[in-house]
Amino acid sequence: MLTQKTVADFLHVRQNTYSQYETGQRQIPIDNLIALADFYKVSVDYLLGLTDEESRYPRPQS
Repeated sequence: MLTQKTVADFLHVRQNTYSQYETGQRQIPIDNLIALADFYKVSVDYLLGLTDEESRYPRPQS
């Protein structure tokens, strides 16, 4: 089961900090937002509620 602590550990933040991200008490830093999109394999727009489309844009190839 996925817990807040698991995701917080992935982001290298405390569990209560991650909880504050979820409840809107604290704004999530952009780098953590990108990391969450990668973690869940969804777009940042999806996480922000700007779209119902979970698919991510293709990354530029380097």
